[in-house]
Amino acid sequence: MIYLSTGGFSLLNGYETSKLFAENNITHIELSGGTQDVEQSDKLLSLNSECNFQIHNYFPPPQEAFVFNLASEDKLISAKSVNHAYRAIDLAEKLDSKFYSFHAGFLMDPDVNELGKQFTKGKLNKRESAIGVFVDRVNRISSYAKEKGIMILLENNVISKANLNHFGTNPFLMTDHLEALQIMNSTDDNVGLLVDVAHLKVSSDSENFCKHEYLDSTSDFTFAYHFSDNDGKSDTNEEVGTDSWFWSEVRKDLNYYTLEVYNQNLKALAQQIKLTEKMLSFS
Repeated sequence: MIYLSTGGFSLLNGYETSKLFAENNITHIELSGGTQDVEQSDKLLSLNSECNFQIHNYFPPPQEAFVFNLASEDKLISAKSVNHAYRAIDLAEKLDSKFYSFHAGFLMDPDVNELGKQFTKGKLNKRESAIGVFVDRVNRISSYAKEKGIMILLENNVISKANLNHFGTNPFLMTDHLEALQIMNSTDDNVGLLVDVAHLKVSSDSENFCKHEYLDSTSDFTFAYHFSDNDGKSDTNEEVGTDSWFWSEVRKDLNYYTLEVYNQNLKALAQQIKLTEKMLSFS
């Protein structure tokens, strides 16, 4: 199934974007980001008969914004992050979703206003310690999700050259295949990968590793993909094309592919869905 992310409609809440999508015959929807609305979860249930939903990362947005970071060593942030994951899983169960996916963690706790930008340089936690904390929390969340018939998917982070040069090291987990494999081999069998090919394109250029080797080596762990394109320098959520680099290398036997293209032209987005179906040989 080809899902369309609500992430490009940041001024609407998830229900408003989903209703807009459904009115334009786009019924496979990945709920991601958007504005906060305490009633939207109940409203989404009213669309459940006509829409197929998946839940991603920072959805449903909490009343008080924070940076979702399951590798945090801050007790308050870590508690908020774990509780957010539980709420997302509860919503996934209500919406008959099969997955809950989220980003890998960070070695620091950036300000919420820095997301998508160059982060302020600050204290970084030790990498192996952060990995251990992250794996423990992922496995705890996975146990909760497994009881509800929901699988957890971890998304590879993106590291730009600007952030790499700024910090002098990589402050994000799971940007390359070696660390992705390390973490996947440490998590339980209810945890898989969601590979964002746009994140991968930027990270491979920044860290000088082979993006093709990443896709090949992590294939057995991969249960979903995020599709968009960029210039390899920053993650800009551009449209995909027939010449996008990844088509011949991604798995084509999965049930979960998301277009994470930040374009609010619904006709163009519908065309992107058709192109993706063609390139994956769904039509």
